[in-house]
Amino acid sequence: MSAFPTEDMELTRLLVVTDVGRSRQWYERVLGATVEREYGSACVLRLLGSWLLLVTGGGPTEDKPTVTFAAPDDPDRVSAELIFRVPDCRGAYETLRARGAEFLTPPVDRGYEVRAFFRDPDGHLFEISEVPG
Repeated sequence: MSAFPTEDMELTRLLVVTDVGRSRQWYERVLGATVEREYGSACVLRLLGSWLLLVTGGGPTEDKPTVTFAAPDDPDRVSAELIFRVPDCRGAYETLRARGAEFLTPPVDRGYEVRAFFRDPDGHLFEISEVPG
């Protein structure tokens, strides 16, 4: 029996998007991701040592017979988000805004952290967060 997890494994985050090309450009321009490869209607990105797989939606397949992949249909209902821990939330906010990120609000200081939220073109939620001190 194999161990799980092992040191040689990696984790990939899959995001369902409506337009892979548009999303690829946004992830490159705004977040600084790099394209590792593209195939079919999918794009593999590298970001901060992690993998992001952008795919378009689709119906069930033989190995996931009851599962449909769909981009978010309501950006105000979230079941997952990606969080960037940053040393300077306000500085990251200004940099990302200049690159085209649209934030819900400017950074909010909650005392124990400073954070701000933004979305990708399909509504996936992102957070930048700074722990003061």
